[in-house]
Amino acid sequence: MIKKVEHVALIVTDMEKSIAYYSSMFGYQLRTRGQSPTRDMTFIYHENQPGFEIELIKDLQPMGDYSDKSIVNHLAFTVENIEDAIQFYREKGIQFNSDKPNTAVDGAKTIFFYGPDRELLQFVEPNEERKKLLDQAT
Repeated sequence: MIKKVEHVALIVTDMEKSIAYYSSMFGYQLRTRGQSPTRDMTFIYHENQPGFEIELIKDLQPMGDYSDKSIVNHLAFTVENIEDAIQFYREKGIQFNSDKPNTAVDGAKTIFFYGPDRELLQFVEPNEERKKLLDQAT
């Protein structure tokens, strides 16, 4: 039976740049890094959610097109206040894909931006009902 989401894997072109980006922008920390003959792999985590990790993968040898393996559309991060997050991260250099947040079908506020390899990233301020559920889970 499933207990939780373990990790999401992102394909990157410059491992050092990606580690630095997720660390300096969002506070992720390195858990482990290693290489196989074909890949450089790194697992990073956030202290507020240590049970979920981001795996960064850089091919050391070309492995072909990943599209036949599936595509992750975007990676979303929960924020407490989206307006504060937008202001804070704009000052850190993030350029958002829109001038202001959108409202999702459930009333959450969202905004998209790109990471260092043009991976699509998103901030989400959950709606009030979801905030209550998240608070109960912690």
